[in-house]
Amino acid sequence: MGSTGEHVALVRELVGLVERRVVDPLEILFGADEGVRAVRERLRIEAEVWAAQLLGPDERLAVRVAARLIAAVFPGDGPFDPPDEWWGTAFGRAVAGRAGHPGKVAVPFSTAGAMLGITRQGVHDLVKRGKLDRHPDGGVTTESIRERLNQPQERHAARRHH
Repeated sequence: MGSTGEHVALVRELVGLVERRVVDPLEILFGADEGVRAVRERLRIEAEVWAAQLLGPDERLAVRVAARLIAAVFPGDGPFDPPDEWWGTAFGRAVAGRAGHPGKVAVPFSTAGAMLGITRQGVHDLVKRGKLDRHPDGGVTTESIRERLNQPQERHAARRHH
């Protein structure tokens, strides 16, 4: 599903994210001992696997991996609701394409635009043309966003390439 460039960017981002959110705090707690060094080495291998799974052909596996990573690096008591800018990251794009917005059936037009890499007005136009589904309670369905992201690129050339 993903290109080599997408894979490389996703690996780099996952390594940095897990280091900042998980490994660095371990190093603060335990010091730079051999165990933490081993975790850093293992992280580099696992990030390659996670990226391949997130971008690979098995959608169910990709959704499970996305959920595990989100739970580990963005823990919280409430539902996962990242800022719109997050959807422009390599991990955000992978999650949007595989899982949509975890835990949300619909999102505001601005978030839909961030997930699709287009403007809010672009989202309005797509809804008006029947290319995205409006949710009865407002906003755009995350399922229609996910489906749009998984169409061949030439069918929605407005998507920004990062």
